[in-house]
Parts: sequence; C-alpha cells; structure tokens
Amino acid sequence: MIRALCFIVAWLPLAAGAAIESRQFEDPAQETRYFELIEKLRCLVCQNQNLADSNADLARDLRDKTYGMIVDGKSNDEITEFMVSRYGEFVLYEPPFNWHTMLLWLAPVILGIIGGLIFLNLVRNRRRRDATPVDAADLEAARELLKSRDDA
Repeated sequence: MIRALCFIVAWLPLAAGAAIESRQFEDPAQETRYFELIEKLRCLVCQNQNLADSNADLARDLRDKTYGMIVDGKSNDEITEFMVSRYGEFVLYEPPFNWHTMLLWLAPVILGIIGGLIFLNLVRNRRRRDATPVDAADLEAARELLKSRDDA
C-alpha cells in the first residue's frame, strides 16, 4: 500500500506538467507576444485570474482565439480591440484611462489625499489640546487626589 502511494505521489508532478498547453509558433517573438497578451487579459469566469493562470473552459477558448489571431498576423492592439469589443473593458487587467474608468484610476489618489488631510487634522488637534495650559487650581486638585490615593 505504501509503495503504491509513493508511486502515485512520485508521478503526480508529471501529470500536472502534461496538462500545460503547448503551442507551436513560427518565431519566438510570436510566443513572447502570446504570453504577454494572456497575462494582460482577464478570465471572465474566474475571480481575479488572467488567461494564463485560469483553467476554465472560457479561458482555454480565449487562449485558443489569441493564439489563432497571433498566427494569423494580427497585432496586439487588434487582438485587444477584438477582446474588448466582444467582452467589454472588464477583460483588461489594466483598463485605459478614459472618462468611463476615471473613478477607478483616481479613487486611490483622492482617498489617499483625504486620509492624509484627516491624519494632519488629528495631529494638529492633538497638539493644540496638549498645549492647553492647566489651571493652577485644577493642578492642585489633581495633586491632592494623587496624594490621598498614595496615603490610602
């Protein structure tokens, strides 16, 4: 039983490697373009995975389509335009900066500025509060309280 288990564990990595798709390209530049594109395009079915990392059927189909378009001589821009026209800008991991995506790109900057202003305001208020002089009568009352606590 242990031998069978060891045998299975030893052969598992080879089975995983066999599942990787292999593509034949005419030149290394096409292969480089292919891998760049499938890294930049998002799987529409999976949660935050690109086409390269996804095992979904749709991702496999989109990888096949990308491969076919590269072999047909389409440029990266043409392939990206095709994917966006068919699936929308959601297919892009880095959508372009335009009026549709302005909030997506500017929200982190705006929230950072607002957070910085709130932090500065808190620091300034704390310094003002700490710099407020203590009334002599209040100071004497506090000393009396401390002294009475120590005596007890």
